[in-house]
Amino acid sequence: MNAVTTIRRATVEDADTVSSLGARTFAETFAHLYPPEDLETFLAYAYGLERTRNDLAHPDKATWLMEDENGEAIGYALAGPCDLPHDDVRPEHGELKRLYVLRSRQGGGRGSALLKTALDWLEKDGPRPLWIGVWSENFGAQKLYGRLGFEKVGEYYFPVGETRDLEFILRRG
Repeated sequence: MNAVTTIRRATVEDADTVSSLGARTFAETFAHLYPPEDLETFLAYAYGLERTRNDLAHPDKATWLMEDENGEAIGYALAGPCDLPHDDVRPEHGELKRLYVLRSRQGGGRGSALLKTALDWLEKDGPRPLWIGVWSENFGAQKLYGRLGFEKVGEYYFPVGETRDLEFILRRG
């Protein structure tokens, strides 16, 4: 990771930045998969300002912003209690919910640094089962998570508007 890139815990005051960065990175990564109306509906729901504020204010969730040398947000991660649809999920389990870096700023270990920050926070009180939902065709992410000890334990369909994506459920611990 570039020495001048920083990662900091986001606050409610960062809601506009997190909301717009979330919508931008999701669209940049996945927009080609969806009809425009499905994408628009999903982005308004998943990355809306009210939902983002609620996530940032939630005492059991944490969001980190990665910023470049000019203070521009170039990536983020969100972690908290697991709410994936799997019978083995328990209230005390943690989940990496989102991890995105702008396409133009990927590489150099930036995503791995954000991932490490989130996983370390999830296990700040000691090891516990951790979960990740990942798109079935995101092979790069699956390989990275596999190297970190995550294994596929299930799957489900993730709604993006009227579209349903096959997601894999990964678990470690």
